[in-house]
Amino acid sequence: MRISRKRRYAPVDTAPVYRFNDHIRVPRVRVIGFNGEHIGEISTDEAIAIARRDGHDLVEINPKVNPPICKIVDYGQFKYQKDKEERLKKQKQKAVEVKGIRISARIGDHDTNIRIQQSLRFFKRGDKVKIEMILRGREQAHREIAEGVMHDFIKQLGESAELTIEQEVKRQGNKITALVAGTLKANVVVDDKEESDDEDDAAESDAS
Repeated sequence: MRISRKRRYAPVDTAPVYRFNDHIRVPRVRVIGFNGEHIGEISTDEAIAIARRDGHDLVEINPKVNPPICKIVDYGQFKYQKDKEERLKKQKQKAVEVKGIRISARIGDHDTNIRIQQSLRFFKRGDKVKIEMILRGREQAHREIAEGVMHDFIKQLGESAELTIEQEVKRQGNKITALVAGTLKANVVVDDKEESDDEDDAAESDAS
């Protein structure tokens, strides 16, 4: 069975934009000094002059009040810190997705490696992996063999990633499933390219 992959669109940048120096468009601002002291409300031109006199910049940190609040800072360091905070915020907010892969009770070494690499790519993105095996025909009479294949697949996956088993290997009708989360081990390098059509066809043939 062909594994579906959602197209990934570039996220819309919602990070706040901080106006600074001549980009500040209001005539008067309330100013906080470089060391946190309150300078008070003065004209924007005067505030910019004070900042530049000491080799700093005037940055608008709260444009929603009247007059806006600005701070005298080093703009490069200020932007670096804000970008770092935004990256950490996005990492915390990232929704963890559950990605599905399918193996068969008769999976070969080549297709096992394909599915291992696919799972590792999902782990690298921070996603969990649901491993699914569908038993067909006489395979259902030998479920212990199929479960052994599933356990062996998870064991091989654990050679490249620190695993957390969130759902143990479980039978559900003619399906055997498991849910795992993982963090790549330090020495593991994963190719980010998607599988080729040939690899998908091989997996489809294996799962049939």
